Amino acid sequence: MTEKTGIAPVEADRPREIAASSGVQLTGAAGGSGGPVPKAPRRVLTGSGAPRAPRGRARAPQPEPAKVESSLDGRRIGIIGAGAMGGALCRGLVDSRIVTPSRVLVADPHTAHVQELARSLGIVAADSNIDAARNADIVLLAVKPYNVEPVLREIAPTLVRDEGAPLLICIAAGVSTARIESILASLADAPRVPVIRAMPNTPAQVGKGACAYCKGSFTDASHLQQAGEIFQSVGIAVEVPESMMDAVTALSGSGPAYIYLMIEAMVDGGVRAGLPRDIAAKLASQTVLGAAQMVIDTGKHPAQLRDMVTTPAGTTIEALASLEHSGLRAALIDAIGKAAQRSRELG
Repeated sequence: MTEKTGIAPVEADRPREIAASSGVQLTGAAGGSGGPVPKAPRRVLTGSGAPRAPRGRARAPQPEPAKVESSLDGRRIGIIGAGAMGGALCRGLVDSRIVTPSRVLVADPHTAHVQELARSLGIVAADSNIDAARNADIVLLAVKPYNVEPVLREIAPTLVRDEGAPLLICIAAGVSTARIESILASLADAPRVPVIRAMPNTPAQVGKGACAYCKGSFTDASHLQQAGEIFQSVGIAVEVPESMMDAVTALSGSGPAYIYLMIEAMVDGGVRAGLPRDIAAKLASQTVLGAAQMVIDTGKHPAQLRDMVTTPAGTTIEALASLEHSGLRAALIDAIGKAAQRSRELG
């Protein structure tokens, strides 16, 4: 009498089918040689193909990420100027969550800009420059160079405080810390204000900015740390001696304009070679982005990466020879030198 196993007859062939698909030779009753039947190799799944936990079993609670200590904790930041850079810094501070929106105040003569930032980010729209400065522990001037002195004279009375003057950060091109301190020193009840000069660039608007900053006469390490965290919210930030700030302005401050000009020329070149303009623009922009990311990620000298693209008697060396003949390298070097000179003149 045959013992019932509870398994449908077709299931008896499953080990053979598994073996046939995996390349394993079966032995034993199912394989015809009398030995035990080995299990089919386990299939390891990763990513979205990994087996799910059985239904009804609660997932183990994940620990909350540790809160990162910030030198800006509890600080109120008043931003005077809601233009491209002022707005970018507002968004960076809020998006990075290093300060709560209610601790960011912004003022600008264009009230529509201020109201839009307040509506979209939850920050505070200050009634005036004086209001933004009076209620802030850090005052950030995001105004044009010619507006620095009038704004300083306007807010100077709010900087005189029993607990010490707030940190003043200025991002106006070419305006030195000595110039700012001199303006403040000429006023009645001149406060000893810790001043930081900074030069961010416009890619801060997409969180990819590059900023350098330097300290004034009354600035200490805590002030530098606070400034660093503010500018790191929109990209990278490095401290430099003030003697380098004109070069910073010429290289990274004005630098995006050089790259835009190069992208525009590359697009025109692509169109001349037969590409539709929209496709040429996408390819040129991504090429610049990818090349820059390779310099950052690999740490290799740009010349090394260039050589990786340049094959003997190929298209790249032909193009590079043409660029050298046209003086591209010399033109860029000269342009940065002229921009640095102009920055010194503005100061």
